[in-house]
Amino acid sequence: MKERLFSGIQPTGGLHIGNYFGAIKNWVKLQEKYECIFGIVDYHAITVNYNPEEMRRRILDCAISYLACGIDPEKSTLMLQSLVPEHTELAWILNTVTPLAWLERVPTFKEKVSQNPQNINTGLLDYPVLMAADILLYKSVVVPVGEDQLPHLELTREIARKFNKTFGYTFPEPREITGKGARILGLDGVNKMSKSLNNCIYLSDSPQVIWKKLSTAVTDTNRKRREDPGNPEVCNLFSMHKLVSKKEEIETVRRGCQRAGIGCLDCKKILAENMSQELEPIREKQNMLWENLKDVEDIIKEGSNKARMIARQTLKEVKEKIGLYFN
Repeated sequence: MKERLFSGIQPTGGLHIGNYFGAIKNWVKLQEKYECIFGIVDYHAITVNYNPEEMRRRILDCAISYLACGIDPEKSTLMLQSLVPEHTELAWILNTVTPLAWLERVPTFKEKVSQNPQNINTGLLDYPVLMAADILLYKSVVVPVGEDQLPHLELTREIARKFNKTFGYTFPEPREITGKGARILGLDGVNKMSKSLNNCIYLSDSPQVIWKKLSTAVTDTNRKRREDPGNPEVCNLFSMHKLVSKKEEIETVRRGCQRAGIGCLDCKKILAENMSQELEPIREKQNMLWENLKDVEDIIKEGSNKARMIARQTLKEVKEKIGLYFN
């Protein structure tokens, strides 16, 4: 039997190239090796301010992006967190074995508080426990994560260890699979790609929009003029070249930048063309899926029902262990 894998993305708006190169492109390959459950984790998305009227479309957009990028519902399970209530039920149970100090030390809590100073809710603090429940509910053995999520996964292992020690072995301690691609920052070259920071290239962006965004993107800030030599290794756009450009083009850009043989605008033109070619088949499939929403909704419902069959078994076992299950 294949080892089970869980990962998910919040439906916070259109998915961008950070989501694609940082997670989904790798997920497509992992489908061949693991029993994959890919979630749209909408309960996580409501811990920050949002418009309820937009949530349904955001969920559909996330599902469509998964499918357009190559997540195959015949190979993997695509599910919606809020359609599997065992996620939140297990999260409450795990809260009872999770010391408050463990949550207060998670580095992303301070980051989320700084980003949402007017809405510092309990969900922001408890977010990692729900994330642990997402993973442990399916007894996932592996979890693909970025470097910024490693503290959350380590906390998941600690929670699993504490539960197992208290109530008897129940959960495996999941190990990470880290991506091998270059780390991509937003177009400002400083922050992670984020819809709220308006520094993204979305999977649905047209070639014209991609060029418009890249043309004003931050490059090597020490290179003031075209005649100045640059350092491609500190340029965020060069990290994007490594993901979409041919090997010879990457070397041309590298040497041209270092020797001031090409300007930043020349570099951006090559990148825009290659980025557009990379995203074109995804964008075309997205458009097709938007025309067939009933099929997308059926995939979400069927995947969620399949996931819930596993979730129910796990929660039944958990309740028996903690003394709350009645036949």
